[in-house]
Amino acid sequence: MRRKGKVTRYTPVFEKYQNIIYEKDGYITKITLNRPQKRNPLDRAVTIPELNDAISVAEWDDDVKVIIFKGAGAAFCCGFDLSEVGFMYGMEQPEHGQTVRRPSQRIRLWQDRYMHGEFMRHVLYCQKTTIVQAHGYCVGGGLMLAEKCDLIISAEDCKFGFIEERLGTGGNTLSPTLIFRVGLTKALELQITGKMIDGTEAARINLINRAVPADKLEAEVSELAGGIALYSRDGLAISKATRHAVYESLGLGQWFNTAYWGHSLMTNMRWEPDEYNFFKERRDRGVTEATHGQQDFYKVLDK
Repeated sequence: MRRKGKVTRYTPVFEKYQNIIYEKDGYITKITLNRPQKRNPLDRAVTIPELNDAISVAEWDDDVKVIIFKGAGAAFCCGFDLSEVGFMYGMEQPEHGQTVRRPSQRIRLWQDRYMHGEFMRHVLYCQKTTIVQAHGYCVGGGLMLAEKCDLIISAEDCKFGFIEERLGTGGNTLSPTLIFRVGLTKALELQITGKMIDGTEAARINLINRAVPADKLEAEVSELAGGIALYSRDGLAISKATRHAVYESLGLGQWFNTAYWGHSLMTNMRWEPDEYNFFKERRDRGVTEATHGQQDFYKVLDK
């Protein structure tokens, strides 16, 4: 689209990012999750909108051929922030005994559609070649993000798993992209159990492309990105468009239109006395103790 002889450009939403770092070096852009003190969780208020914006910035830059997603500190991403999850749905009262009006179904559906429909769709349908550089932990929402990218390279000791299933769902985040990567049998095992596996095992089952020693991860990903950047920008753009056409033929676009329903239904769950209610435990004991208790409760599934 041209206006007064100039190509219309994307206008970034944020003047400065708080929870991510955007770095461009030649044809390669690195988007780094930057909340290392909490192992880079995803939150809806800041991190996810910033990621969405940064992807658009890279897409509109014709000089960018490859996007690398990575994490600062000890992990790539520990998933959704368990100190925040649930509050927006009124699943427990906020701190200090405040009573707030429970969000309407419209608001809850809108939030879930943005996260599980629009944002994750944007990752999968990004116009640039995407690589995940995973170390430490790549779990929950972080793994959901990673599986939507083109390539995943990890450290051998990186931990992968859909641990947020242990909030009490046992399979709610199953997706076509996971099935296409590892097959239905293994996808169901990973989703239903929520157990973690290391990078070596993740590579063996084709969840990721390869696992390398942790001290060689940065060099491995940089070399791969540099090699991909040798292709012409037009060739890479055409290739991404072709992949998107394949995804559409497989019905992925339709899945994104409905994927958020399950999460919205989950916000209305109830727990019986013999079931583990993470939200009640978090309220009574704090997020750290509630998380440890959750893992102990489900440890039989780690076999």
